[in-house]
Amino acid sequence: MTVVTLGPAGTYSHRAARAVAEDVSFRESVTSIVEAVAEGDAARGVVPIENSIEGSVTETLDALATYEVAVVQEVVTPIRHALLAQSETFDTVASHPQALAQCREYLDANYPGIEREPVASTAQGVEHAREDETVAAIAHPGTADETVQVLAADIQDRTSNATRFFVVAPPAERSEAGGKTSFVVYPNTNYPGLLLELLEPFADRDINLSRIESRPSGERLGDYVFHIDVDAGLYEDRTQSALSVIEDIAGNGWVRVLGSYDVRHVLE
Repeated sequence: MTVVTLGPAGTYSHRAARAVAEDVSFRESVTSIVEAVAEGDAARGVVPIENSIEGSVTETLDALATYEVAVVQEVVTPIRHALLAQSETFDTVASHPQALAQCREYLDANYPGIEREPVASTAQGVEHAREDETVAAIAHPGTADETVQVLAADIQDRTSNATRFFVVAPPAERSEAGGKTSFVVYPNTNYPGLLLELLEPFADRDINLSRIESRPSGERLGDYVFHIDVDAGLYEDRTQSALSVIEDIAGNGWVRVLGSYDVRHVLE
């Protein structure tokens, strides 16, 4: 089974993807990963959906609202950031924007004058550091080698730092089995009490909402798409009943049921 995720090798996405399959290939963006699965070019895609410090990954949310795919598993992995460089003398720290943000307090305290360069992935930052001795990287300590060494380990600002990844599959593989379910809802309308109406069907049926987030629809200013995660499976009558109400509320728009899935924790 071919799994695609964010590259190059050594990213946190790569580590999460290895929990799904050994055969992992890489794309340069979350959107291209979801697109590859939607178009049948890959059996699975692994994309970051939320970090415990920096919140949701907006590119993933937007891709899930754009392409028809299913979510078949959630992988949660701890984030352990290290500072890596060829030597202790460098002018720039390069990493993914979320990694830079997750180590903000450490960088402010220890390297306040160092330039921070956002790049596409933590692994790309390490590649940059391998090629340029004036650049340090923030990445998993396992990416150290004979060229770049670990100058400091566990530099993330919160020890509880973890990231959720979605494993996406073709829509035909959507499952009703699992302890969690995700929806994307586009009401295509706006009026007082709309959000309350979207929440009540779950509350009335004792279904816990583990996450709800709005993203601009791109259609017009003030128009939103809602991403909803609930702690219940589609196999449950209460979930199907709530979904029926949500579909009625979004009658002028659409509801995308991403599917039900279980959570796997990867500790490495």
